[in-house]
Amino acid sequence: MRSGVIAQKVGMTRVFTDAGEHVPVTVLRLGNCQVIGHRTKEKNGYIAVQLGSGTRKINNVSKAERGHFAVTKVEPKRKVAEFRVEEHELIPVGAEITADHFVPGQYVDVTGTSIGKGFAGGMKRWNFGGLRATHGVSISHRSIGSTGGRQDPGKTFKNKKMPGHMGVDRVTTLNLKVVQTDIERGLILVEGAVPGAKGGWITIRDAVKKAPHKDVPKPGKFRLAESVASAPAEKTKPAEAKPAEQEGA
Repeated sequence: MRSGVIAQKVGMTRVFTDAGEHVPVTVLRLGNCQVIGHRTKEKNGYIAVQLGSGTRKINNVSKAERGHFAVTKVEPKRKVAEFRVEEHELIPVGAEITADHFVPGQYVDVTGTSIGKGFAGGMKRWNFGGLRATHGVSISHRSIGSTGGRQDPGKTFKNKKMPGHMGVDRVTTLNLKVVQTDIERGLILVEGAVPGAKGGWITIRDAVKKAPHKDVPKPGKFRLAESVASAPAEKTKPAEAKPAEQEGA
């Protein structure tokens, strides 16, 4: 399983196919999505990639988080998430994942926080049918009716569908099709609706109930920062120079 990405919901629009048909799409933007750490089997008991996205002021970051970002030499991020991967699919720390991590035509699963609706009744929250509009129902047409049993058990069970707080839940929409990607602007266009409000943070990863697309890059598409790209070269220079010094001695 490849790593997913953290994106921000921009809004909805539509694109036209070659046949002239319009496809409603949701625009998702990658806001400098970088790898900020690894989870290893030896240290953490599982293998995962830790990603961060967005920007955050230093004053709003705790000392523990500052130390974590300082070790990896990555700027503080607003949103952090982990993705379980195989050991051979780990992406280097500091690498920035680009929009072509996903290819048009593949299916993805999108997870976000649904829009809050406040306190909602049974008809809106659970799609109840309501009571009759005549014959003594009076003004309680949208009430949910009785909630408990008879004398035995004489109570309302837990998790009964009743009026209450609606929304602000973790929602995953499965099998959304990637329509287009824009590498320069870091945009991913997926067909259909995505949970959450505009500007909300979501996670995208390969669909678990669909066969993987044949053209997806493994372990992914990313660009290395200058410090990450130069690190291996700096390590190899002393290793090559050390035997020469010993031979000269």
